[in-house]
Order: sequence, then structure tokens, then C-alpha cells
Amino acid sequence: MSTQGFFKIKVVPNSNYQHSGLKSYVYLLQKWGFQPTLPGPYVHIDKVVRQGFGFGFLKKVIGKTRTDSALAKKEGPEEAAAKAETREVPTQDIQYDSIYLSEVYIGTPPQRLLLDFDTGSADTWVWSTELPSNIQKAAGHSIFNPKKSSTFKPMKNSTWQISYGDSSSASGIVGIDNVTMGGLTVNNQAVQLANKMSSEFVKVTGDGLLGLAWGHINTVTPKQVATPVANMIAQANIPKSAELFTAYLGSWRDADDEDKGESFYTFGYIDEKNVKKSGEEIYWTPVDNSQGFWMFDSPSATVNGRVVQRKGNTAIADTGTTLALVSDETCRAIYDAIPGASYDYFNQGYVYPANTTEDQLPTVTLAVGGKQFTIQKEDLGFADAGNGMIYGGIQSRGTMPFDILGDTFLKGMYAIFDQGNKRFGAVKRIDTTTNLAAPIF
Repeated sequence: MSTQGFFKIKVVPNSNYQHSGLKSYVYLLQKWGFQPTLPGPYVHIDKVVRQGFGFGFLKKVIGKTRTDSALAKKEGPEEAAAKAETREVPTQDIQYDSIYLSEVYIGTPPQRLLLDFDTGSADTWVWSTELPSNIQKAAGHSIFNPKKSSTFKPMKNSTWQISYGDSSSASGIVGIDNVTMGGLTVNNQAVQLANKMSSEFVKVTGDGLLGLAWGHINTVTPKQVATPVANMIAQANIPKSAELFTAYLGSWRDADDEDKGESFYTFGYIDEKNVKKSGEEIYWTPVDNSQGFWMFDSPSATVNGRVVQRKGNTAIADTGTTLALVSDETCRAIYDAIPGASYDYFNQGYVYPANTTEDQLPTVTLAVGGKQFTIQKEDLGFADAGNGMIYGGIQSRGTMPFDILGDTFLKGMYAIFDQGNKRFGAVKRIDTTTNLAAPIF
């Protein structure tokens, strides 16, 4: 099968994305439903059980029914926080937006949308003409119109819903249509059409999400639908020898630099050019997909060569997460190695001085199976935290039982998601680190 760019999908940096450490962390508290283990203004409070995206994920992870919680903000200074009243989190405190977007075409004739490719979920949903007219008029969105597609077929009685603890949600109906990505057309792909959407989702850039996790966490009822990758395999759109996709996420700060800023996904083949750049062979490790995620062993980390043992620890690779969330012990080891770094209660995360130079930043690695992979030093900083400080790209996973390795980690590698062989592969990417003494935010 030819691999001459047909199944390569360019990723477009979201120019409207506003980097905010606290907002991104609060979003992840909602998406994954974990409780913070370090002090800060945000906590979870007990709430009625809610089905759907986010909390449904954690229920699957734990493997038993639980009472879901709502995200709330504690009022008052740190020392009084534990006694303070809680309230629902204001939507302006949450970063729903995505850093990376990819072109996808749906229907006949094809309608172009920009979607967030997410290895942490298994739903493919889009803005549609089923939405109320006032929402459709929101600036900056492309909207799929099923009536203008001759190949669209509704799936009667099928519905979907994603929801978060603050009652923000999107939901709708389901249909089948042709979906084209980078020249590869998936026939009869289930597409989830939004017909209701809370204001939080209206504000984001992009026109929906394409799920790349394993299909058994798809939220369509009464019967789950196959993901695009599962259909590619079933329809033999990609060869049996390469039932996989890959992700190469470049630095958002260097979008105009081909080596640093190039970002893409491939389906059905590995871009050997980027493997050769690394000078190494692909490292493979088995994946446990029982919980629906791309989960692998991550039994250790290193900070400036000092090993942090994490026996029994696991991690997931999640392109839909901006930060890397790891254990508190690992966080402490990392930030103890940065002069002037501290934990900031009001930012609910670790910060370090903005004038920190490259030489002052530690070399941090996290294990993928039995091999250590380095986080690029430029990605150890995520956003301006104010007061001359930078919000770190690695933060606490709280009560989550595994690490969530998002873009902070994935930008340091060429990642390969091999669905056919249930394994995750990685090669380091070339060193793109620049002098961090210069302003980067």
C-alpha cells in the first residue's frame, strides 16, 4: 500500500489557544474526576451519579460504581480553605480548548471540519445543524449539515452525551457517513451530531472531537459504535501489517519551524523519516487496553540521573491532555531540582522562576515500559503564572491511580499506537531545546 502522504494528516496549531496553567489543570480535574492531594482553590464535592464522559471514565478505571463529584472552588485564604463554603466553578476558570486541530471531511460532497484528535476518548462528535440556531451562529465554527450529504444515514434511537461535574455538557443523535482524513476514506463511520451544547463548549475553537481510544469506552447508547481506527481495520483501509496510527506533535512556539513545529498524524504506516532522525530503533511496550486507554507500565523516572522508583506504576498516553500528571513523589523530585521552584496554592501547581536558564533545568525522564524517555526542557514550562513565575508542564495527578501523559510528554517523541498488536511504540524526537533565558510566553 502506498504511503506517499495519502494517510498523513497535518495538525494545525490552534492560534486562539490561551495558555493557562490553572485553567488547564482544573479542566483535567473535571475530565478525569480525580481529587487533588495538594492544597489549592479547587476540590470535588459529592454529587449525584452522572453518566458520560469524564466521570464515566474514572468509574471504568476503578471498576466499580462510585458517587461522582462536582468541581467546586474553595473561597478564602489557604489556612481557612478547609472550612470554607464551596460553590460551582465559574466557566471562565476552565480551559476547555484544544492546542491541536486536524482537518477532517465528512459526507458527500465532503464538508470540512477541524477536529481534536484524542487518544483519551472514543467518541467522534461534531458541531451540526441539529444545534439551535443561536449556537450555530457562534463565530469561528464549521458546522456539519447532514441534509447536504447524500451518504448520511441516521441511526434511529441512538444517542450520546458527554458531561462534566459543573453540568457543562454536549449531547445529540448519531448517524453514519463517510469520513475522510488525509486521503483515507472510512465508509459508514458513526458520527455523533451535537444537538445540545452548553455555553462552555460554544466558546472553544474547533468543530468537535475524533476519539482514538479503544471503542469499549464509547458513550453511544443503547449500543456502542466503532471508532474510526476500528473501522479502518475492519474495512482493510490500512494493511494488516500496520493496524496502527502515529502522532508527531510539534512545539506550539515554533509552528513556523519545520523540525520544531511540524505536527501530524499518520494512519496505517510509520513515517520512517522521523524514526531515522532520532538515530534509534522504535521501542515497543505492551498496552493494557482493558480500561479503554493506551496504558503501559511506567515503573520509574529520573531527575538529573537520579532514579525515582515507581514499582507497579502505570501511565496512559493522552493526546487530549495538555500537561503531564504524575505522582506527588515524582513532582517533588522534579521541582526540588529547579532553583527557586515552589508549590503555588493559588495556581494549584508547581511554578519556577521565569528567568530560569536551560542549564538550571533538570533532565527529566519517564519510563515507557523498560526505557526512559526525556521530556524536552522547553516543555517543562507550560504557561506564565504571574509574579515572574512559570507554571510547570508536569503536575500532580492527585488521587488518579495512574499517570496521564499528555502533550508535555508526547512532544518529546514520535508516538506509535499499534492497535493490531496492542502495543505502544516510541522514538525520541530530535533535540529542539532553545535558550530558555529568553522570554518564551
